[in-house]
Amino acid sequence: QLQLVESGGGLVQPGGSLRLSCAASGFTLNRYAISWFRQAPGKEREGVACISSGGGYRMYAASVKGRFTMSRDNAQNTVYVEMNSLKPDDTAVYYCAAQLRSTSCSYTGMNYWGKGTLVTVSS
Repeated sequence: QLQLVESGGGLVQPGGSLRLSCAASGFTLNRYAISWFRQAPGKEREGVACISSGGGYRMYAASVKGRFTMSRDNAQNTVYVEMNSLKPDDTAVYYCAAQLRSTSCSYTGMNYWGKGTLVTVSS
């Protein structure tokens, strides 16, 4: 079964940090760009960060630039997003998604989606 599984979500205080993981099973991630999306209650889903298949290209939404950092370990078939200086506005369900492409990354045309992990930023 081909799937992506997110982990690492939870409750964190404002200013804190979390690292989310996105692990693939049933396929290898080294040919896929990976994107992170989030959806807050009552809001549309938005793309927040992505990384190319080789890791050499990264893109971040303005709302998280400088605070979120994506990385990938293709040997472990896992992609990460390190989230620092978290704010209450970062509260959302975070999803990872994979897109088969050889260069760059984007927030459209995803081939696989995870089921999400909840991040709550609150004191």
